[in-house]
Amino acid sequence: QVQLVESGGGLVQAGGSLRLSCTASGRTISTLGMGWFRQAPGKERESVAANNWSGFNTYYLDSYADSVKGRFTISRDNAKNTVYLQMNSLKPEDTAVYYCAARRASGVHYVASAYDYWGQGTQVTVSS
Repeated sequence: QVQLVESGGGLVQAGGSLRLSCTASGRTISTLGMGWFRQAPGKERESVAANNWSGFNTYYLDSYADSVKGRFTISRDNAKNTVYLQMNSLKPEDTAVYYCAARRASGVHYVASAYDYWGQGTQVTVSS
């Protein structure tokens, strides 16, 4: 079993920055794929960013309707068993509960069903 605990959420003005942290226990993340998801009220959970076991391969939400590419950065410190999400140039539409997730497979993935373990989430609110 892997337990994930997120921290770093809060209230920030548009244009500001936050860094989310997700610390794992119960197993080293050095063999796990990790991801960040978010869910806004009335919306489905969506993948924001993910990386593979080494952090070398990454995925970022980058669609016509919504994109975090160039604003968010996922990284990991396997020695600290922690994954991070640096969020810059935040927009009100980034407001959501952000979840950390881990998958037993080591590769990067953006589909929620591919993940085996989930944190409880941390609220991010961006005011205009």
